[in-house]
Amino acid sequence: FDRERIPERVVHARGAGAHGYFEAYGQIGNDPASKYTRAKLFQQKGKITPTFVRFSTVIHGGNSPETLRDPRGFAVKFYTEDGNWDLVGNNLKIFFIRDPLKFPDVVHAFKPDPVTNRQDSERIFDFISQTPEATHMITWLFSPWGIPASYRFMEGSGVNTYKMVNRDGVAHLVKYHWIPKQGVKLLTQAQAEQIQAKNFNHATEDLYSAIEKGDYPEWELRVQIMSDDEHSELDFDPLDPTKIWPQDKFPWLPVGRMVLNKNPINYFAEVEQAAFGTGVLVDGLDFSEDKLLQGRTLSYSDTQRYRVGTNYLQLPINQPKTRVATNLRDGQMAYNVDGVAAGENPHVNYEPSSLGGLKEAPKAGKDYTPYVEGRVERKKISRTNDFKQAGDRYRSFKDWERDDLILNLVTALKQCKPDIQARMVDHFTKADPEYGARVREGLKQA
Repeated sequence: FDRERIPERVVHARGAGAHGYFEAYGQIGNDPASKYTRAKLFQQKGKITPTFVRFSTVIHGGNSPETLRDPRGFAVKFYTEDGNWDLVGNNLKIFFIRDPLKFPDVVHAFKPDPVTNRQDSERIFDFISQTPEATHMITWLFSPWGIPASYRFMEGSGVNTYKMVNRDGVAHLVKYHWIPKQGVKLLTQAQAEQIQAKNFNHATEDLYSAIEKGDYPEWELRVQIMSDDEHSELDFDPLDPTKIWPQDKFPWLPVGRMVLNKNPINYFAEVEQAAFGTGVLVDGLDFSEDKLLQGRTLSYSDTQRYRVGTNYLQLPINQPKTRVATNLRDGQMAYNVDGVAAGENPHVNYEPSSLGGLKEAPKAGKDYTPYVEGRVERKKISRTNDFKQAGDRYRSFKDWERDDLILNLVTALKQCKPDIQARMVDHFTKADPEYGARVREGLKQA
């Protein structure tokens, strides 16, 4: 009993999960998938790849209400024939920041006060008001999109920009999106409070019950494709995670569908110990130079080694369903020795060797060799454009969504000091004059 618990996740502690499968269309839009990527899971129409998905809330603890205003995690593990691929994203398409070094700060601002141990709107907006690139994300988060009705009825997004690489070594920038076949359902703050008064586990209960009844949730995976260039014609940087790629210029192209059809047998073994990382990739799928993505890639695997253990990839939920072997040995809780079961010489844990050890797997195509020129510096990107897409999003909302957005912002900001309020109103005004005016007027009447 004393040792039944492991450290919960620093973020995304509250979660629910399910097993399922991904079925490829064999195409990306109207083109064969091979035009963009050599990743095998996409190549053949009807090809089935097992998956495991973990949905989550972000800021609060493992038993916190699922009705809180918070981004939702949407992490998918694909058990492909070339090993595992983790697509680790959220329900919202963007993030608060673009600088990975600020990630601990944004989390600290949203986490409870280290003295009072309560979440504090003034701390949150003190940080956000001095982080103008967060205006777009705040506009999403404080609208009804900040509280999905349940996990089954929310979209998913990879958030960051990735790359696909084809057999010729040609790369394209890519954004990933999940579209629920069940449709999108959102909650106003009032609706969320009504649900929370009766059931604070409603999203977990809804997902589990639907699968048990055979009402299997389904999502279509769509991608946006962009050539691997700087795209100076755009008013934003394609690698900026605070920005959305406009659909009229970069359409959402269907790639396949995912169905969740099996509940976990044991929550701890499968959901709690499931470990995802943006660095878990397969041949044909790659990183981009998105700095936030690069920071996530270091952090995610590191936190799993702390939380679960050095050999977390040997656990059944994290282990590939195909044979993947390395020369790594030992470490805490090691119980599997790669290669030995397949007949390799157990005395050899290095490569190359003439004594029957592991051999490097052949490459499936040409290496991707990006061209890089210039000085490596730490500075802001040139195309920040922090407010335009926030204004676009505000104007795209329906009337009831805008009304709920303003109400939620005013409710939170009225607890803040006047200088914080003024900075936020200024940001909203730069996004859209009506947006700023409505928040300003709401604060006057609060």
